[in-house]
Amino acid sequence: MTVLPQSRPLTADDLAVLPDDGHRYELIDGTLIVTPAPSWRHQRAVVRLMTALVSAAPGDLEVLTAPFDVRLANDTVLQPDVLVCRLADLTQRHLRAAPVLAIEVLSPSTRLVDLNLKRARYEAAGCPAYWVVDPDAPSITAWELRNGAYVEVATCVAAEVFTSTQPCAMTLVPVDLVT
Repeated sequence: MTVLPQSRPLTADDLAVLPDDGHRYELIDGTLIVTPAPSWRHQRAVVRLMTALVSAAPGDLEVLTAPFDVRLANDTVLQPDVLVCRLADLTQRHLRAAPVLAIEVLSPSTRLVDLNLKRARYEAAGCPAYWVVDPDAPSITAWELRNGAYVEVATCVAAEVFTSTQPCAMTLVPVDLVT
């Protein structure tokens, strides 16, 4: 049994001793966030996003899926559903800098965290692009970093075409991610 400290915010070192038990463990400002396994529609969207990004990404970028740690600070370790990063920023166990793109696929249990806390942490860390995919709508909302703050650059629903240039040129259709 793993016992975590209760008298202080948690750190990346505390997170490293948690068991590999199928849960997703993340830290936001030293607070442990535990989420259950996602639904099949969520996973379908993740696989299709990853496939599209792998096909479009240039050779100096890597596309990864959760669980893979993104260490934004010693007290903030996130695991985006899909991330695109520079190969040079990878270690064997984690990403040591903000990704160039972080994508979260919404679930009922993660919606508020993904839309608020995670978005704010990626913005503060200088992540150039953040997308949120809602498999229930279906929709894609994208933000890009401009002058240190996220600006919403697109919201596409159902059969509308989403076009992006960050981190690479590509087009997606929200409904195609989940049907």
